[in-house]
Amino acid sequence: MIKNVPEKKSEHIEDMRGAIEHRASWMYLLIKEAKKRGLDYSFAHDAIKACGCFHGDNKYTKTDDLTAFAPEFANQNVVDIFQMDVTTTPEEMAIDFHYCPLVAAWKKLGATDEECAELCQIAMDGDRGIASTFPHFDFHLGKTIAAGDDICEVRFKKV
Repeated sequence: MIKNVPEKKSEHIEDMRGAIEHRASWMYLLIKEAKKRGLDYSFAHDAIKACGCFHGDNKYTKTDDLTAFAPEFANQNVVDIFQMDVTTTPEEMAIDFHYCPLVAAWKKLGATDEECAELCQIAMDGDRGIASTFPHFDFHLGKTIAAGDDICEVRFKKV
């Protein structure tokens, strides 16, 4: 059973969590409908990675410095929404998420633990896409809340 309990935050952060849950609901229901129509998950992996690449190319300052990238990727709102612990050195940005509004939405919609784990991998293709636009960064996803772990481990390492 997935444990995913939010720490109460400001009304602003709660509203932003709600917006992320809403978009996660779209994602789940679109993918569920596509599966009914015979598509496998590959289309969603490709689409979300393309979205990440778009954001990597257009949203973030191009740099090979993780200490410059970190505050753009993990700004204070994002840190509060996902209850992140962020540690950044010139060689690595380590992020531990303690809450995931996407998983919260998927569970509310009745997604199984297995579906949550796959949906998480799809969602993380966005971050993989972002990382792919930075030739000096490598992305690694470790533990995930969606797979039943207590945290999500996201690592960007300098190549």
